Amino acid sequence: MKKTITLDASYDKYAGKVIEELLTVEQIDRRVAELGAEISVKYQGKVPIFIGVLNGSFIFFSDLFRKLTIDGEVDFIKISSYADQTQSTGTVLLRKDISCDITGRDVIIVEDIIDSGLSIKFLKRRLEESNPSTVSFAALLMKEHTQVDFPIDFLGFKIPNKFVVGYGLDVAQKLRNLPSIYAFK
Repeated sequence: MKKTITLDASYDKYAGKVIEELLTVEQIDRRVAELGAEISVKYQGKVPIFIGVLNGSFIFFSDLFRKLTIDGEVDFIKISSYADQTQSTGTVLLRKDISCDITGRDVIIVEDIIDSGLSIKFLKRRLEESNPSTVSFAALLMKEHTQVDFPIDFLGFKIPNKFVVGYGLDVAQKLRNLPSIYAFK
C-alpha cells in the first residue's frame, strides 16, 4: 500500500488535499547513483561545471554531486515560472544568474523536474549565449506530456502528469523536506 498524507490547515488552500507517494527513497537513491555513474563515465578526464536550478533541485543536486567519481565545479541559477501555483504561469523569470564563466566549458544543468519544457528551453538559450563547449541536462523527473526538441541527457524518471512535491520540490515553498516524492491525488 502506498503512503498517503492528508494536508492540514497549515497548508492554506491545499488543506484537506491528499498526496500519495510516487517514488520511494530507495528508488530515488538507486537512480541518483546510476545517474552519477553515467555522468562520471561520460565526463571522465574533464571538469564540467554543474549548474543547479534553484530552489527545487538543491537536494537532488547535492545527492547527485556526491555520487560522482569525477571532479566538477558548482554554480547555481534561479528562475521561476510557477509563482506558488501548481501550473506554470507561462513566463520564466530569471531571479539569480550564474557567477562563473562558462565560455568553452562543459556545462551540466541539474534540474529537479521538467514539466512544460518552458524553463529548460529558457535555460538552454540563456546559457548557450555564453558559448560553452557543451550543454547537457540532468533532470530527476520529466512529466510524460513534456515536449522538448533536444535530448535530456541524464533522466531519472518519467512520471505521470501530476503535481509532485518532496525531495526538494514544493508547493508554495512547503513540503520540500519529504524524503520521497509525492503526487497530489
